[in-house]
Amino acid sequence: MTKNTELGLAVIGTGGAAMSAAIHARLDGATVAVIERAEIGGTCVNVGCVPSKMLLAAAHGRHSSENQTFDGVPTSAGEVDLAALIAQKDVLVGHLRRSKYVDIAAAYGFDIIRGEARFTGPDTLLAAGRVLQARAYLVATGVEPKVPDIPGLEHVDYLTSTTAMELDVLPKSLVVVGGGFVGLEQAQLFARLGSEVTVVGRIAPHTEPELAAELEKALADDGIRIIADRAVRTSGDGGLVRVKTNSGTQVVGECLLVAVGRVPRTDGLGLAAAGVATDARGFVTVDDEQRTSNPVVFAAGDVTGAPQYVYVAAATGKIAARNALGTHERVDYAGLPSVLFTSPQLASAGMTEADVIAAGYRCSCRYLPITDLPRAMVDHRSRGGIKIVADADSGKVLGIHALTDNAGEMMLAATYAITAGFTVTQLADTWAPYLTTAEGIRLAANLFRNELPTSCCA
Repeated sequence: MTKNTELGLAVIGTGGAAMSAAIHARLDGATVAVIERAEIGGTCVNVGCVPSKMLLAAAHGRHSSENQTFDGVPTSAGEVDLAALIAQKDVLVGHLRRSKYVDIAAAYGFDIIRGEARFTGPDTLLAAGRVLQARAYLVATGVEPKVPDIPGLEHVDYLTSTTAMELDVLPKSLVVVGGGFVGLEQAQLFARLGSEVTVVGRIAPHTEPELAAELEKALADDGIRIIADRAVRTSGDGGLVRVKTNSGTQVVGECLLVAVGRVPRTDGLGLAAAGVATDARGFVTVDDEQRTSNPVVFAAGDVTGAPQYVYVAAATGKIAARNALGTHERVDYAGLPSVLFTSPQLASAGMTEADVIAAGYRCSCRYLPITDLPRAMVDHRSRGGIKIVADADSGKVLGIHALTDNAGEMMLAATYAITAGFTVTQLADTWAPYLTTAEGIRLAANLFRNELPTSCCA
């Protein structure tokens, strides 16, 4: 075995947190090595954000062709060739893996070592038969789909969010266990491609209840059956999968997709040998500087239990790398946005009403039904709304939440408003172009001072 003692930072993983850390360490002049045992690029580009959103875009396109709301504009959609669609997805993933990961490593001048990484002591890492000693180490290995403890599941050939995007034949019927972001995106994806879909689980349980209720109606409009209950048993019978819920309801489908969250990917890392502590769920514990219980080992991204968004992974990776090299920085989560890429999209920035009350604020909220938004009227949209959460004493905006087409595009403005400390009055008095979806933020803010109907742009 060879030994390398010249490294400034050794990074385990090549996802968003790992690549961000490597880039910023190099920008600060450190030597870097990155170790990857699987596909370069981590979850987002390979099996997460990129492939799922491309397939969702295809499904939404087919749905639009089948469901025209404008008189005199006939459209239609044929059967889906899922194998061709998956092949197109694979081409995109391969291109981004090269251009945004492999080529980036070459541009910034750090090596990607292919193979297993394992700590053999508090400050020594074994990588593909090579002993690496560095000034600091970063664990950024991400997460993988959780397999729930449902009796009978071990006897069923179930899908996860990863394997579902590898199918080459569209299932006639699909049961999705899980009503969170991943489960709902996958449910609508397959429903709009032509599968009969049932979701077992509470819909978007952590979002604003007004918006969750509207989203459930929108999914029902797509023919998706929602059973807001917990799956307690599964079984297979004659090529079909059966799911029994806590209330005794039984659901049958050709395929079962399990989407109940993710667990940290730490197997084989030797964290105990490194003195790196994990929490009860197995996530690596870090302080607000991304430092683990071992002062020379840092961790970033999903493996730490941080909010599972690639932009959070990148931010924590950057902070971890800089702190590993001697600074003392922290990630500021104020105004953090999220987007569920269903149609309509569900997007949020900042705190929910429940968050605000739990934090001890006196809360004030206003809700604008999407039917009061001129852009939605023009587009014939009827499902959704916009909710603003504010501090009743100061008027400061604490959260902005929306369910509508392009809601995700609104969240940058929402984050700016929250981080800049805008009040609802300032938000209501800010310029907003007419006949845009983002205008809804201004209209919702105006409800804090006047809940009477208004004219266009008033």
